[in-house]
Amino acid sequence: MQANDVRVLKSAAIPTFSVGLVAVVVAFVLAGGKGAIGATIGTLLVGVFFSISVVAVSYASRVSPQMMAIAAMVSYLVKVVVIMIVLATFGDTTLWNPRAFAWSVVVCTIVWTAFEVRAFVKTKMLYVDPDAKVPGQGDS
Repeated sequence: MQANDVRVLKSAAIPTFSVGLVAVVVAFVLAGGKGAIGATIGTLLVGVFFSISVVAVSYASRVSPQMMAIAAMVSYLVKVVVIMIVLATFGDTTLWNPRAFAWSVVVCTIVWTAFEVRAFVKTKMLYVDPDAKVPGQGDS
C-alpha cells in the first residue's frame, strides 16, 4: 500500500471505530447486552469491509486505473452480497439486537465515508503525472 492509502485508511478507521464504541455503549444502555453485541458486530462488519475495499483498490491502482475501477466495483458488489447474506441468515436471530446492529452499520458507514472523503480531499495527490512520456511526442 502507498503512504497516501495508509493515511486514508487510518483517517477513516479511527473515527469509525470511535463512533462504533459509542454505539456499543448506547446500545448497551438502551437494549442491554444483546444490543451491545449487535452494535459490536455491526461496527466490526463495517470496519472489516471498508478496510478490505481500501486495500483492494490500493493494490489494483498499481496495475492501472481500469483495474482500480474494477476493484472498486467488485469490492462494492461483494459487500452488498455479503451484507444481504448476513441479513438473510441472521434476520430472525435472537443472539443480538437487530436494531442495534442496523443502526451501528448505518452510522459507521456514514462516518467511514465522510472521513474517507475528507482524507482524499486533504491528500495532496497529483491528478496528472508531469513526468509522463506521451507516445509519439519524442523524447523531450
